Amino acid sequence: MTAREQTIALFLGIAAFLTLASAIGLVLKRRAGAGPSPGIDNLNARIKAWWVMVALIAAAFVAGKAGVIILFAFASFAALREFLTLTDTRRADHRALAAMFFVVIPAQYWLVYDEWYGLYSIFIPVYVFLLLPIIMALRGDTTRFMERVAEMQWGLMVCVFCLSHVPALLTLPIPGYEGRGLLLIAFLVLVVQSSDVLQYVWGKLLGRRKIAPALSPSKTWEGFVGGAASAVLLGAALWWITPFTPLQAAAMALVLALLGFFGGLVMSAVKRDRGVKDWGRMIEGHGGMLDRLDSVVFSAPIFFHLVRYWWVP
Repeated sequence: MTAREQTIALFLGIAAFLTLASAIGLVLKRRAGAGPSPGIDNLNARIKAWWVMVALIAAAFVAGKAGVIILFAFASFAALREFLTLTDTRRADHRALAAMFFVVIPAQYWLVYDEWYGLYSIFIPVYVFLLLPIIMALRGDTTRFMERVAEMQWGLMVCVFCLSHVPALLTLPIPGYEGRGLLLIAFLVLVVQSSDVLQYVWGKLLGRRKIAPALSPSKTWEGFVGGAASAVLLGAALWWITPFTPLQAAAMALVLALLGFFGGLVMSAVKRDRGVKDWGRMIEGHGGMLDRLDSVVFSAPIFFHLVRYWWVP
């Protein structure tokens, strides 16, 4: 099967699953009657949002490498904006903020597009890490200087550096897997996002013992184990779109599920610290961009480097 045929088969499968989910949502809504039904309405809102997100990803895949990089650059822009709205920036930070949005993001994704691994892998954690506080210091405002710098740099690392490793998968020269980098991205996103959803479902069905009630009351040990196990099975079933064997695909899926879970937990801690439930309201039924990407940003860099270390000669 060619890369194009594999991609079409994958998206047809996703479309079939979402069609089934939409039909189930419609039946549940009709049975609930005309009155308000928060649980079912939320489910249908999430399904509609998934249709939109899958359509955007499919359009980016059709556009190829440039389309995927532009899509994730936009996602980084939106995520960083959400992150920084919860920080206490000052007027003196405006130049640094402008550099983050209009210099650092385009530069990072251009380096990924140019496949300059030696620079995009250190651009933000080394060069921007050193230059950003210099820009801020030159403004002469020392009020909470260390806190402001740390928040802005952490936002860049999470929202831009980590997320840019998703399209960077396109640059990996894996022998025998040429031209299939888009499918590797699909594997990463499907496993991580499915793990999130399945942990929620298993938690609702069987959840009893909470993992960290102060951070995320909905996360339970039963949900975590059930969701992670389901994600591993899904990863093994998707081995045919990867350069992995079924066992390797299952192991990778386990790593992604674990990192995605802890990523969600860490970002929940940040939200609780700032006293908010969601990062934003950009996606109906899903909150903000970071609410959908919190697990991806933690799993993407590790997945990228595991693949690069073990599968790239």
